[in-house]
Amino acid sequence: MGLFSKSIKTLDDLFVHTLQDMYYAEQQIEKNLPTMIEKATDPQLKQGLQSHLAETKNQIKRLEQVFQMHGQTAKGTTCDAMNGILDEAKDILGVANDNDVIDAAIISSAQAVEHYEITRYGTLVAFAKQLGRQDCASVLQQTLDEEHATDRKLTAIAESRVNRKAA
Repeated sequence: MGLFSKSIKTLDDLFVHTLQDMYYAEQQIEKNLPTMIEKATDPQLKQGLQSHLAETKNQIKRLEQVFQMHGQTAKGTTCDAMNGILDEAKDILGVANDNDVIDAAIISSAQAVEHYEITRYGTLVAFAKQLGRQDCASVLQQTLDEEHATDRKLTAIAESRVNRKAA
């Protein structure tokens, strides 16, 4: 069976596995965001990360709602991709010394997280629709929309001043 604890034979199995992947990933993001918030010096970045932490907590609740709607117990499965993204962020933040560079690194790392989430939530929405679960798809779409909005906000902060200050 390889990396997966349960055989994946159907699209429904894959949908549940991907939900579990994102449940774990969101919990890891929730654990790691406070460090990024603490290290951020740009006020707009710090505020944006604090807002996203609150959003992440709601996204975890939404995933729990989708598990329940789909008749499943909410549980995570290790997401090596998210672990890798977050480990890389910790490594960079551990060696960066300049506050402006640290802010740029935080944005870069946060966008790597966002882009992973966007791909996974987009896939979950598509799977839910294919499975005839429009109810699940609409809940997941809310999170996908938030992830896109966060990515746009991070880009605006980076392009308006953070990257320029770090240069």
